[in-house]
Amino acid sequence: MVDKENRPLHIRTALRLLHVYFSFARGMTMGVRAACFDAEGRIFLVRHSYVGGWHMPGGGLERNETVEEALTKELREEGNLRIIGKPQLIQVYFNTTTTRRDHVVFYRATVEQTAPRPPDWEISDSGFFSLDSLPEGTTEATHRRLAELRGEQQPDHRW
Repeated sequence: MVDKENRPLHIRTALRLLHVYFSFARGMTMGVRAACFDAEGRIFLVRHSYVGGWHMPGGGLERNETVEEALTKELREEGNLRIIGKPQLIQVYFNTTTTRRDHVVFYRATVEQTAPRPPDWEISDSGFFSLDSLPEGTTEATHRRLAELRGEQQPDHRW
């Protein structure tokens, strides 16, 4: 995994420029993430090359793309995952991690992996994990979403 501080200068610069561009080009941003479970009840998590920690897969919506189209695309791209049945809409969250205009549409989905997902420039690692043995570095947001799904805490409305 690459820490933010250890990223090459050109990557850090490009990410900053993208954030500045999006802050002017878009009034509001929207993304989608999902708690993806396989037939054994394990959750699928990803580690990005550009941000620390283990996360649920997802990404931003593109122009002329529905939320469910984005969900299907992101799960395929980040994990070679295919959704089985209809994904369950859980909550829409306000996410201030990067900007003060981002919203995350959160789903629960049953999935199957069509092929192993090799690491690349975006996803440095991924896999299915038992809920009682999540990998070290699983993000706090991921822990909160799982606690909400288990009914252990009320949804926060903030990612």
